[in-house]
Amino acid sequence: MFLRVLTLAGGLTGAAGLSQFPEFSQQYVQRLGGAVDELSRFVDEFDADAAGLGLSRAAALADLEAGSAMGAARAETVGRVIARHARLSRDLQALEAAGPFTRLHRAGHLGDPEIAARVWQSYRPALPLTFEGAVFAGAGFLAGVAVIGGLGGLARRLASQRKAAPAGRVA
Repeated sequence: MFLRVLTLAGGLTGAAGLSQFPEFSQQYVQRLGGAVDELSRFVDEFDADAAGLGLSRAAALADLEAGSAMGAARAETVGRVIARHARLSRDLQALEAAGPFTRLHRAGHLGDPEIAARVWQSYRPALPLTFEGAVFAGAGFLAGVAVIGGLGGLARRLASQRKAAPAGRVA
């Protein structure tokens, strides 16, 4: 009886947890879009400054790096910002038109720690009343039941092996 209650609790926990994915991923994509917009402004301004001096982006970074210690540090920072912009732009492109089921398949694109932390700070779990929320809740319930049921079965097997072992030997 205890195992059934524990299994049900595991299923409900899985349902509650996984049902939040569609909304969390939607909010992540919204924040990702805002981050890409801001980084695009910075990168575009840097490129415009470089073009105004007749330089390519790479040449402008090299020129900045060669100028002074501060210039070298700034060039490194700008290079990291440009690389982050490229990575986040690819993530946004992969996620923007994706629905919640496809976003699960592309969950690797939900991996920027800064953006995920900011989403988590403002995220408030709610009862999803959408089709995708119900599907994710059902999948979470089944996963929770399977995990708890599997652990319970393993515990029963270990207990029965322990009882079956001759005295003085532990299996």
